Amino acid sequence: MTSPSSSVTAPGDLEAAVAAAVSSGIPSALSDLGALVRIPGIAWPAFDQTQLERSAAAVAELAEGTGVFDSVRVLRAAVPGTDEHGQPAVLATRASRNGKPTILLYAHHDVQPPGADELWDTPPFEPTVRGGRLYGRGAADDKAGIMAHIASIRAVAEAVGDDLDLGIAMFIEGEEEYGSRSFGQFLKDNEDALRADAIVVADSGNWDAETPGLTVSLRGAVRFTLKVRTLDHASHSGMFGGAVPDSMLATIRLLDSLWDENGSVAVAGLAVRDAETPDYSEATLRDEAGLLPGVSPIGDGTILSRIWNKPSVTVIGIDATSVDAASNTLSPETTVVLSCRVAPGQSAEDAYAALEAHLRAHAPFGAELTFSDLDLGNPFLVDTSGWAVGLVRGAMADGYGKAPVDLGIGGSIPFIADLVETFPGAQILVTGVEDPHARAHSPNESLHLDTFRHAVATEALLLTRMNEITL
Repeated sequence: MTSPSSSVTAPGDLEAAVAAAVSSGIPSALSDLGALVRIPGIAWPAFDQTQLERSAAAVAELAEGTGVFDSVRVLRAAVPGTDEHGQPAVLATRASRNGKPTILLYAHHDVQPPGADELWDTPPFEPTVRGGRLYGRGAADDKAGIMAHIASIRAVAEAVGDDLDLGIAMFIEGEEEYGSRSFGQFLKDNEDALRADAIVVADSGNWDAETPGLTVSLRGAVRFTLKVRTLDHASHSGMFGGAVPDSMLATIRLLDSLWDENGSVAVAGLAVRDAETPDYSEATLRDEAGLLPGVSPIGDGTILSRIWNKPSVTVIGIDATSVDAASNTLSPETTVVLSCRVAPGQSAEDAYAALEAHLRAHAPFGAELTFSDLDLGNPFLVDTSGWAVGLVRGAMADGYGKAPVDLGIGGSIPFIADLVETFPGAQILVTGVEDPHARAHSPNESLHLDTFRHAVATEALLLTRMNEITL
């Protein structure tokens, strides 16, 4: 693809009009965001799936209301390898005119389960404003991403009017928190409608509440279930304890082999990326992560290198005898779920092979290991040389009033690999509305309201400036 040309730079009065439209539209955008937060759309089968239908319908109505799209549809795609279909997604499109580029805007309307209600200061699905933040499940991740798209489109449509020639596709997924099972098939089914010159994935974070971040690297993800068996039936711990290894003993010894004495991952074959990171203090880590006094960080190297450029392994689930049901019994089997983050530059498949080989080689007492439910997502590195990257950095600097920071993210967005494969010529711009205190996926998730305003202003400027260039 050739670089774009700009015959006319977006005039100052036009951008002033866009800024005014953003400002006047924020109250209604936050009101609409609150309405979305009230819908408990969770893609996990244990929850009421009709709420996702409500959520998709509400997003489709918001898209229709902008008045800019030629088509707005609620669609489902098949889940490969099953007889099922994925959760409802919203696809809204408008064709470009007069040689202007097309931008694809992504977010997701499904949310994480709320967890225990007693851990929330206010009800998770009742949006509540306090201390300059909007609290509620999905307020940040990622219904604010949806409303950043909607609010910016509204502002640009109001200011630009009939001169809006930019092509826009908006894809709001309905199962990102449940593994994006039908994402790849959705892209194949709607490839022509989704094709774009630049893609904004509004599902990441910022350096802090005041400083924007452009995510340029993401760790990959490996998740699997591991069953450890040592007995074919439970046995009396008094009669056989001391001679017979129970599954919990074997599991504890096996899991402990995954880390060294300072908490760094000790698995041969897991790669580390060599890249510089900005200054980030232990005090900031303690504040943002909620590290308890007296508990030390783990790993070595700079703190951000541990989070952005090195692998991590976390036990995120365990099936064992509960405390209430504890008895003097040697347990025959224990099951755990392991989540590994993969350094940029290594494939998730290679990382899983290293993990499986390590676990099999370190199984204590000849314990029987079974691996299942494997889920892989590759890391991602942004090509920062493209014209769209320069455009979004300029929009961030003007929208926030501060120059953006290039970020690595310790988390993963595995479906980006599908976007790159399907649209290899598109430039991927990973942005977001979260700040380090958003607590996405946790109780008391919240959105910093000023960050949201700046994010909307940024995206509105990006759309306005893209509307001024010709490919």
